[in-house]
Amino acid sequence: MSSDTTPGWDDTILPFQLDRADIRGRVGRLDQVLEQVLGQHDYPMPVAALVAETCLLTALIGQTISLRWKLSIQVNGDGPIRRIATDYFGPTEAGAPARMRGWASFDADKLTEAPAFSQLGRGMFAILIDQGTGMQPYQGITPLSGTSVANCAETYFAQSEQLPTRFALGVAQAEGPQGGPKWRAGGIMVQHMPKASPFAKDGPSGEDGLLTASDIVTGDDAENWNRVVTLLETVELTELLGPHVSADSLLLRLFHEETPRVYDPQPVRFGCTCGPDKVRQSLSIYSAKDIGHMTNEQGQVTADCQFCGAHYAFDPKTLGFEAEHPVED
Repeated sequence: MSSDTTPGWDDTILPFQLDRADIRGRVGRLDQVLEQVLGQHDYPMPVAALVAETCLLTALIGQTISLRWKLSIQVNGDGPIRRIATDYFGPTEAGAPARMRGWASFDADKLTEAPAFSQLGRGMFAILIDQGTGMQPYQGITPLSGTSVANCAETYFAQSEQLPTRFALGVAQAEGPQGGPKWRAGGIMVQHMPKASPFAKDGPSGEDGLLTASDIVTGDDAENWNRVVTLLETVELTELLGPHVSADSLLLRLFHEETPRVYDPQPVRFGCTCGPDKVRQSLSIYSAKDIGHMTNEQGQVTADCQFCGAHYAFDPKTLGFEAEHPVED
């Protein structure tokens, strides 16, 4: 693998493989995507940081899904930050960019100076995959664990997929070229494919009885995994977020002895799938009476997209299941 072949890798996910260790991974960075995701809302700092981290995780994980599939991450807690939701839409055709969006729900009056992740409280981390019309969606859920959303994802892969997984992520605000703080996120994901039984002889070692990566890999696989994780932990924040290190140069710096191979990069863009037809469909479960309660003083039923901020207004007579199937006198 030659260095410096990808001088600009903002809003890009680059898949790679470490042949010597039999480990696959992705390295990526989000820039304008985060500006558009976070620009839809005036989030307090801890909320914005969690949304940025979850968006980066979603892009790193979502890069493997097939064309036109949708991968979602939902982080739900009982603390001041109640929900983080992100969607990653696979490319519509080979070579096209993937699209993603994100959103958060929180109680501003209860936010504190505590670390952002701790303000989720207790709850659940979920990954959902929608393969399209006629296919049964997949959903995997694990409890919130560790000290970051990345830790939750690692636990999810160990517990639900029996795949040893580790993330190194960086999320921060930096001064943009036109001035003003801009959110940036960069990270690396590595994942070992186990060849043997994934279950530990002595039982799970994680908190609340959950599996961890060390419970899954054994023998030579464990040695390879530990070596790669040790190398991964040497990555610096400036390498993940700074403008002077390309993605493949970073991989060479970290894993040159592991003979890394890179594949085609996946560009990522902000994108929302909301629209008037989808809003109408979501309101089709309500009766005319229910729609009447939703009608405002201007005689309209309105709806706002939580992800992109789009505003919709409808004539109430055109909404609800009774509008689709009028009852004859």
